Amino acid sequence: MPLPYDLCARLQNAFRARHSKVAVDHNTQNLGILSILLRAGFISNLTRGTIESPSPTDFHSASVAEQRIWADLKYRNDRPVLEDMQLISKPSKRIFMDLTELRLICSGRRAQTVKPLGMGEIAVVHTKNKEHEWLEAREALQLKLPGEVICRAR
Repeated sequence: MPLPYDLCARLQNAFRARHSKVAVDHNTQNLGILSILLRAGFISNLTRGTIESPSPTDFHSASVAEQRIWADLKYRNDRPVLEDMQLISKPSKRIFMDLTELRLICSGRRAQTVKPLGMGEIAVVHTKNKEHEWLEAREALQLKLPGEVICRAR
């Protein structure tokens, strides 16, 4: 599994540089995390494309190394909607949470070394369920699926 810190760094750098779009590698992890950010309202659109441009028609003819996911970044009052994106689970220390710990961070209390989620903040959870592999922490709690807490965004 590729490491999610690359996605977090690319998104934060693109927002800070005031880009309108950012391209990331095409894999299921990046697609899962970006779709959660899209549902939460941090980005405005996702498009498949190549290194050069967001073109779904060119995506299918491109090699795997050239396939990218293009995300349209969202700004409000000339400020980025995504202020900060932090990695929680690192290769040196992976953070797995059961339902009681997920309930704690979603309800405003600390669990393990993870601070509680604030207003407008989300946490991305990777579960072992193939149908619901990438979820936001509150969705994972509703579906009663424990997993690894990958990152948080606000």
